[in-house]
Parts: sequence; C-alpha cells; structure tokens
Amino acid sequence: MKAVLCKTLGPARDLVLEETASPVPKSNEILIDVHAAGVNFPDTLIIEGKYQFQPPLPFSPGGEAAGVVAAVGSKAGGLKVGDRVMALTGWGAFAEQVAVPFYNVLPVPESMDLTTAAAFSMTYGTSMHALCQRGNLQPGETLLVLGASGGVGLAAVEIGKAMGAKVIAAASSAEKLAVAKAAGADELIDYSQASLKEEIKRLTAGKGVDVIYDPVGGELFDQAVRGLAWNGRLLVVGFASGTIPQLPVNLALLKGAAVVGVFWGSFAQRQPEDNAANFRQLFAWHAEGKLKPLVSQTYPLAEAGTAIEQLGQRRAVGKLVVLAR
Repeated sequence: MKAVLCKTLGPARDLVLEETASPVPKSNEILIDVHAAGVNFPDTLIIEGKYQFQPPLPFSPGGEAAGVVAAVGSKAGGLKVGDRVMALTGWGAFAEQVAVPFYNVLPVPESMDLTTAAAFSMTYGTSMHALCQRGNLQPGETLLVLGASGGVGLAAVEIGKAMGAKVIAAASSAEKLAVAKAAGADELIDYSQASLKEEIKRLTAGKGVDVIYDPVGGELFDQAVRGLAWNGRLLVVGFASGTIPQLPVNLALLKGAAVVGVFWGSFAQRQPEDNAANFRQLFAWHAEGKLKPLVSQTYPLAEAGTAIEQLGQRRAVGKLVVLAR
C-alpha cells in the first residue's frame, strides 16, 4: 500500500509518500481501507515530536480516517467487512489502509458521506465533550468561541446553537467570521480589529460570557478570561497560537469561575459509553441538518504535507481532508 511517512521528526515538507507493507490487524483490531482522512492540529505536532505521545519512527501521521472495513480481528465484534466506518487512529490515517482497535471505530450514518465522516469525529467529538461534559452548557447561556472558523471552532458554534445557547464567534478576519455566521453564530468579534475583552463587555452589556471555548491560547486567553461571567467556565481545548498562557488565578476566584481542561481522546477511552451517547446525539443532529461540517479543501495523499502546513500556519477554514483513494 501507499502511505505518507514521517522518517525523521521535523516539518511537514519532509514527509514522503512510499510503498510500504499493509498492516496486519491484531485480534482486537479492524482493518480499514481508507478513503479519506481528516487533518487536525495534533498532526502538526506529532511529526515534530511535540505531541503528548510519540510513535516510533517511521510512522504515518493522520489521527482520524473514514473508509470501508477490509478485515475484522477475531475479538473485534460489531462490524463486518464492507461496513462504512470512521475511526480515531492516533496516527496512521494518511495511508491506503490502517488497523484500528475496534473500540475506536464507529459506523458512518446513512446521512453522511465518507469525506464528511473523515472530518467529523475529532472536531465534533472534541467540541461535544467540551460543551457537554466539561462546560455543562445550558440553554439560554452565552458561549464565546475563539478561533471560530477552524474545524473545532465551527463544530463548537454549531453544537452550541443545537444546545440552545447564544453563540458569539471570534476570529481574525471578516472572511473567517462570515463562515462562522453561516454556521449559526449570533454575534461576531474580529479580534484583529478590536479588543476581545471590550467586545465581550459590549455584546453582553457588561455581564460577561458563561462559557468560553478556547482552542487558541496565547494573548486571546488572557483577554477572554477577563470576560467571564460569574460562575463562568473557560474550556482549554488547545494552543493553536503556539503559546501556552499563564492564568492569573485571582480572576478565577473573583468570578467564581472554573478553568477546565478538555482532552477528548482520553475521555473517549476512559468513558466509552458517554462518548457513544455523545455521538448518537451528534449523528441525530446531523441527520436533522443542524450540523453541516465544512470541508473547505481536499488533497491527494501525495500532498498531505501541504495540508498539514496549511493547518499549522492557521490558513485553514473548516476542515482539510486528505483523500487516499
């Protein structure tokens, strides 16, 4: 099979497309013929040795895939050859085949094509877990989404609306905000043109926001945390800015606020029943037309490195997907 390989830790331009041996599924694994693979921020980190875990070299990046079941391990029940599936792979998805533990594989609903499925699991799984289990977002509350035009940001906008919240989308340009508006955002903040802190204050009449969804970090975190309402929750999703911020904990004290970490991958492994319930709801919302994943661009397998670079440089809107066949 063909696979995009990381042979030395470094930039995406060093990735190579080569013929390699097809994976042999273990007894608890599903072998998937990959049709499409989503590009995510962890892909930009894992190839440079900066992620929470590091596979041995050489490896193929790609943390999520969608395709068709090619083989089923002897202890991997629930699926059969020919089923359409989506999978959380960790790495290995930028290849024509990948073997995945059965508990990380879900059937693709009839309402969804495989390209969309490849762009769905990580962004919507992360945002659903963040807003439901970690943020406890309630109908009528105000949700602020930073980086609102990116994959997880757009998912958070749509899920927030589906949960009955008022959604304020924040991004770095009018073009990106137009995408968030189309996804259902009620109010918009262009933080390249105005103070995020002051705009939060203006849009909430000084009350502040109940929940902040932050996949960006850096300076935006510093401004956003000051815009929390009493009993507000700030969700730490990631650090796309490249800077991990420091929290003045007196602000949490004065606002009775909580700063809450979000690690969906670990949640999915530790609380599989809750994760499955989340996806049942997500699939139902998708079938109802409440969730419309935006795949802004697709790339052939040979250009996976270009896709990772685009995402790492924060040029992507919505999701980028690599097509394996």
